[in-house]
Amino acid sequence: MRFTETQQQLQSMARNFSDTHIKPIAESLDADERFPHDLYLQMGELGLFGIGVPETYGGPNFDTVSYALVMEELSRGYSSVADQCGLIELITTLLVTHGSEPQKALLPDIMLAKTLVAYCITEPEAGTDVSQIRTQATRNGDGWRLNGGKIWIHNAPVADLAFVLAVTDKDAGHRGMSIFIVDLHAEGVSRGPKEHKMGQRASQVGALNFDDVMLPSEALLGVEGRGFHMMMSVLDKGRVGIASLAVGIAQAGLEAATDYAKTRKQFKRTISEFQAVQWLLADMAKDIQAARLLVTDAAMKIDDGLDATMACSMAKCFAGDMAVTRSADAVQVFGGSGYIRGFEVERLYRDAKICQIYEGTNQIQRMIIARELLKTGAQT
Repeated sequence: MRFTETQQQLQSMARNFSDTHIKPIAESLDADERFPHDLYLQMGELGLFGIGVPETYGGPNFDTVSYALVMEELSRGYSSVADQCGLIELITTLLVTHGSEPQKALLPDIMLAKTLVAYCITEPEAGTDVSQIRTQATRNGDGWRLNGGKIWIHNAPVADLAFVLAVTDKDAGHRGMSIFIVDLHAEGVSRGPKEHKMGQRASQVGALNFDDVMLPSEALLGVEGRGFHMMMSVLDKGRVGIASLAVGIAQAGLEAATDYAKTRKQFKRTISEFQAVQWLLADMAKDIQAARLLVTDAAMKIDDGLDATMACSMAKCFAGDMAVTRSADAVQVFGGSGYIRGFEVERLYRDAKICQIYEGTNQIQRMIIARELLKTGAQT
């Protein structure tokens, strides 16, 4: 595939930053579960957040292909860091598409990581089935009163602002949900403890609770009753982001496994000389490239204004499954060393698993793919 000169320059910048600033501290971030705000501030200054934001609002106005390239390179360094880039991309896309001009004034500080944000959908009874959310916003004079809670929310322990999906009309189903921009330092907001995760441990995840939180009228994002559709509208781009992140994890595993195979000796030969190891590396390389091509195809469909739903689900599903399988192969190449904390491939294997779960489980992606196939007559 051939990228534009601008895309290549952005990819090179992201790769250099990843190799220089992210990869050297990835293991310590994982071990300490530390939120690297200092790193995010640097990335904000470089313009690595809010990649698709128009220049009018202080962004670089890059396309989705560029976003995918950046996500992969950041994930090669550490997927927790890439995950922050993906989160900010979703939030800024929502703001650019649906925000009022005063709300869009939030964009510069979000892109600079001075204002930390959270994207709040999931609840105890509402994960895949968003229709079961119970968080509710009721009219309160000119404003709103918010009650309920969210779980497993990225950035919940550290965020300043949350974009919260809440029910505003109990009888209207999906058309009775709205999005609110909530100041997480306001009275009535509380946070649960930080969750201790299997992988991507430097990204902070936790619960948010809202107890009679008073919101002004301008807290409503976009049109009342369109919140579900607005949240769903950014998921195609979100799935491209996670697919790219999965490719980055697998690529890091391939690089580590290849280097190790050329130095590790058994039976007086490097293990790279054994066909069994060569085939592991070959399978890793071909599947990574296949996933990368699916990601690029999906990103290009978004950029061309085409229906990208099936392509994005294919990319996310294939890349997520591939990252788990091929990071396991990287561990296999390392043998016993790959099972020991402190070796990169051990962390990569743990980091990969969530790629089959978030932004819609891979079972849901298969349902979407099947639905689209049946609707379009198997045209891909």
